[in-house]
Amino acid sequence: MYLTSDPIADMLTRIRNANKEKHDKVDIPLSKLKLHVIKLLKEEGFIRGYNIIKKGKFEVIRVSLKYAPSGERVITGLKRVSRPGRRIYVKSEEIPKVYNGLGVAIVSTSSGVIVDRIARKQKVGGELLAYVW
Repeated sequence: MYLTSDPIADMLTRIRNANKEKHDKVDIPLSKLKLHVIKLLKEEGFIRGYNIIKKGKFEVIRVSLKYAPSGERVITGLKRVSRPGRRIYVKSEEIPKVYNGLGVAIVSTSSGVIVDRIARKQKVGGELLAYVW
């Protein structure tokens, strides 16, 4: 196991690389925040599913990536927005639309990690974690 200063960026990079190579699954070290982000990706239809498995003495999230019947990728892009060196906080009315609503912005709010659409509806802002489209 290794330490990273930005575990969310590491997770997004693992998904991006596996998606680029059209792998079926990718393993990501487990954390509560990463698990919440993965659950959102599942709810929004960007991944097929996920399992928590034990790998050695560590637990990992095994993410099953999703592709269209034609083999086309469902996730066309992932972008980390707020980073440890530069945190980006937004109010509910400042949350951007990703590709005119075709993508989602993942926001960490006081009411949990949610997507942009729900954050606007609940009128809560927070830290803008990532864009997925």
